Amino acid sequence: MTLTKHIPNLITLGNLFCGTIATIYAVEGAFFQAGLFVVFGIFLDFFDGFIARILNVTGELGKQLDSLADMVTSGLVPGIIMFNLLTKNQNILDLSLSSVLVPFFGLVLTLGACYRLAKFNIDTRQLNSFIGLPTPAMSLFVISLPLIQQSSEIEFIQNLISNNYFLCGIALLLTYLMNAELPLFSLKFKEYSVKNNAVKYLFLLISLLLIFCLEYLSIPLIVLLYVLLSMIINYRKTRSLKI
Repeated sequence: MTLTKHIPNLITLGNLFCGTIATIYAVEGAFFQAGLFVVFGIFLDFFDGFIARILNVTGELGKQLDSLADMVTSGLVPGIIMFNLLTKNQNILDLSLSSVLVPFFGLVLTLGACYRLAKFNIDTRQLNSFIGLPTPAMSLFVISLPLIQQSSEIEFIQNLISNNYFLCGIALLLTYLMNAELPLFSLKFKEYSVKNNAVKYLFLLISLLLIFCLEYLSIPLIVLLYVLLSMIINYRKTRSLKI
């Protein structure tokens, strides 16, 4: 039992290890490699909780360790990537103070992720669902942007990601969504009946179709779909309560 209880924590440290490597790649502007290690880290983040529940070894240490690892993989890395994108879009001949400071605005994502993770640890309402956008979803959204920019042949999309007003708006929106009082459905399955999990199955099916058809572009669309479906569920619940 002594060895068993450390298995989930070792997996969590694997998440942190992936996040640390992703940070190095993000600083160097190697966006594909950074994104790859972020995805590995997020997979381990999901897997550590799954293993902890199977082994029945959940505890306060694991909870805190999980948030600290997430802060690197899903907090620090997307902030650095957004910083690099904003820097890349800058006019190198413009040396005004406002222009020099703009890239640092991308780090608002890191600050927002830190605040969300701290709230998550003390919020007893988020045991079976989320309130606010989870940091891994935000991270996946951000790491997809440079990959879309590099791979997309659609000029409109390339121009959007090359626009710092758009990127700053995305950073603000994601920071708000992470910390908003917005209930979001959980993708964890307590049982697998279609009747009780219709929304989850619908979301997963649409997500797979988007990935197959749109590749990298599907990632931000899937995150937005997740938020939109959650808002529809919340609206229907509110209406049913009023009736």
